[in-house]
Amino acid sequence: MDGLRQFDVNTVLSEVEIVFDPEAVGLRSIVDTIEMGSNGRLKAHVQNPYTRGASNDAQEASKMLNLLCSSLFLSIPVFFIRMVCPSIPFLSTLLSMHCGPFLMGDLLKWILVSIVQFVVGKRFYVAAYRALKHGSTNMDVLVVLGTTASYLYSVCALLYGAFTGFRPPVYFETSAMIITFVLFGKYLEVLAKGKTSDAIKKLVELVPSTALLVLKDKEGKHVGEREIDALLVQPGDVLKVLPGSKVPADGVVVWGTSHVNESMITGESAPVPKEVSSVVIGGTINLHGILHIQATKVGSGTVLSQIISLVETAQMSKAPIQKFADYVASIFVPIVITLSIVTFSVWFLCGWLGAYPNSWVSENSNCFVFSLMFAISVVVIACPCALGLATPTAVMVATGIGANHGVLVKGGDALERVQNVNYVVFDKTGTLTQGKAVVTTAKVFSGMDLGDFLTLVASAEASSEHPLAKAVSDYAFHFHFFGKLPSSKDGIEQRKDEVLSQWLHEAEDFSAVPGKGVQCSINGKHVLVGNRTLITENGVTIPPEAENFLVDLESNAKTGILVAYDGDFVGLMGITDPLKREAAVVVEGLKKLGVHPVMLTGDNWRTAQAVAKEVGIEDVRAEVMPAGKADVVRSLQKDGSIVAMVGDGINDSPALAAADVGMAIGGGTDIAIEAADYVLVRNNLEDVITAIDLSRKTFSRIRWNYFFAMAYNVVAIPVAAGALFPFTGLQMPPWLAGACMAFSSVSVVCSSLLLRRYRKPRLTTVLQITVE
Repeated sequence: MDGLRQFDVNTVLSEVEIVFDPEAVGLRSIVDTIEMGSNGRLKAHVQNPYTRGASNDAQEASKMLNLLCSSLFLSIPVFFIRMVCPSIPFLSTLLSMHCGPFLMGDLLKWILVSIVQFVVGKRFYVAAYRALKHGSTNMDVLVVLGTTASYLYSVCALLYGAFTGFRPPVYFETSAMIITFVLFGKYLEVLAKGKTSDAIKKLVELVPSTALLVLKDKEGKHVGEREIDALLVQPGDVLKVLPGSKVPADGVVVWGTSHVNESMITGESAPVPKEVSSVVIGGTINLHGILHIQATKVGSGTVLSQIISLVETAQMSKAPIQKFADYVASIFVPIVITLSIVTFSVWFLCGWLGAYPNSWVSENSNCFVFSLMFAISVVVIACPCALGLATPTAVMVATGIGANHGVLVKGGDALERVQNVNYVVFDKTGTLTQGKAVVTTAKVFSGMDLGDFLTLVASAEASSEHPLAKAVSDYAFHFHFFGKLPSSKDGIEQRKDEVLSQWLHEAEDFSAVPGKGVQCSINGKHVLVGNRTLITENGVTIPPEAENFLVDLESNAKTGILVAYDGDFVGLMGITDPLKREAAVVVEGLKKLGVHPVMLTGDNWRTAQAVAKEVGIEDVRAEVMPAGKADVVRSLQKDGSIVAMVGDGINDSPALAAADVGMAIGGGTDIAIEAADYVLVRNNLEDVITAIDLSRKTFSRIRWNYFFAMAYNVVAIPVAAGALFPFTGLQMPPWLAGACMAFSSVSVVCSSLLLRRYRKPRLTTVLQITVE
């Protein structure tokens, strides 16, 4: 096939791995070619990478369970021979029989434990070797040291007894029980870690497995339908979405009307109406009517795939607090081994010098064995794993929980920084406001007709992409054509495109002046449309009555758009952008959390202060050019404060990148989302509070995890070393030390899993309002 670079066939797994050029050939073509080329004998199915990842997790858990069962199956007889059989006369006699120079019981234990030590426990030796090879140490090194010391001592004691007749005690059950308990802990750990990535599994499950492809002939007529694997959808495909089924890919509606439930992506419960030209998101549910959609983004380009990718990246990233655990873990194992040697030396020397009574050592033991058991317990009980798991497990759970609440975190470092945020800087347009500007007033201060004035302004703004420009164009269009166009939306859009070219004047030499407005030439005369600064800088005088009218607009939180034509002031328009309903409550909530809100806008001071007063923000930075927004953020950072920036537009991206924590709000541009550390999917300001609260609760949990992990080692190591033995007679056998070590790791993972019970804060609770 053209476009295929290489392929590799695995006949054992019935898999083929293909490298191809997506520009030259589509995945569906490859699958169809395999089926057609084999006359239907072979059917190819594309594997979902996330499903493969989930099956790998399941395989890891299954493998660990098999090892645990094997170890348990072999260790129980060893424990039974040591602890139970001596009190059963028949079995005691049987196991005391000689088999060559060895006792039957000792020989059985040696065989069983050797399998546990070197077959079941092989993974520990391999992991320890890899760690040492790379110049590091980990828990596997401690397990190998502890179990090997116990095993080798027992083998030596067994051989010594066989050839001398004096039989010192053997401790085969110690190494077997240690390996069993550590495997049990590892198994629980794998299960718990699987739960931390539940968020990704839920997101993957949103994608439907199949799609209905609409087949068309060369003339574009509908000739049939075909069910295909959703992974085989290609850009440009027209797909049929039935009521109650999921949308298979991101796309645009080309036929039909319906309502779609987008709550799984945006968190908004209200169904969203969809009609021709409406954008739909893959994974959302079509509720009522049949839709035909044209796929625009597939595979890794879809919104859902990007969300999954963000969550995965965040879960794999390290929070700065993790550096502490990494440092402690790097010196932990050498310290523990040193403590173990010191423990053995102190107990052995004290016994050799007669510093403690002989009654402390059992009759069939000696000072060497007595000291060795303490040393092995120290090695086995120490657990660097608990420290290593404290942060990543909590970060994995928190990023998953955030995704469920519409708050996407791009990494552990962003999650950590936001807990200490001092300032939250809000962009005004589209962040505090709805971003749906509407013209409320248009007034002419010259002899020009209002219709001609609006045509002039709309012509100048036609080439601008600013939200205010669209509001001006829509207002002028409705002024001229309201009630004169077809009633259907399709008809309006079609006629609007036709009318615009005839209705508007041609604008030449168009240029946008950032933060000020636009300028161009119409009919050979210079036109200025923008704010007060643009008009006055070009030497145009604003009449007193227009100035008074403008001040009145700005005092009522409206933005004034001034227009000059051929050097003379013509008129102005008042534009308002309604505040988001939750804006004022969120600002008050941030103040209660000890965070200082700041409003940043390119708008004039009077309008900015009127909006800020309405929303409850005292600190206002107005008339800021797009390039100056990052400078405002840096000025707040000068005293070491942590600054979060919440924005949505391209002009916010420098400030989002400059801030310690950038938050791009839902409907924002791709560039803003790229520059941010957080993406607030739902376009709801309440999620700013959710992000801060989630971070604070997560790092509170991490600190508790560290406390438990450190406290466990600080208390457990001295007990294992026999610090309490002279006073209480308490001695911790190595197998019990292994059990303690295994459960310390599990307890830390379970502590992190408690974050899954997180509930986003209710604003009434944050504001301490009692609702009657």
